[in-house]
Amino acid sequence: MKKLLTLIATTVIAISAQAGEFPDISIADLKKAIADKKVTIIDVMGSASFKKGHVPTAVDFTAVKAKFAESLPADKNALVVAYCGGPSCSAYKAAANAAEKLGYKNIKHMSAGISGWLQAGEKTDKVN
Repeated sequence: MKKLLTLIATTVIAISAQAGEFPDISIADLKKAIADKKVTIIDVMGSASFKKGHVPTAVDFTAVKAKFAESLPADKNALVVAYCGGPSCSAYKAAANAAEKLGYKNIKHMSAGISGWLQAGEKTDKVN
């Protein structure tokens, strides 16, 4: 029984370490960063979803993937936030990992995603 508990504890710790790869940012903190113009936001929901509604100032990762570096700030310490559908969505990692490979150091994840953003009553931008 002791070995089983040790194995379970080790597994939970390993999963937690992987899940914490990019720190979370709250909706309130992201809104402040947007207001202060101190964030680059990457929407990883796909172009069709992006057109229907995205966090204000966000960039459509699908549309810019080929030239992703051009969508990011020159300062590698600048705040970059990636998001997707919600807490169970891991698609944000594609953009977060791409930014990390380009040398960015301050990458965060809005785990609430677009669903949490909308549930909080926040407005989205749309593309016609």
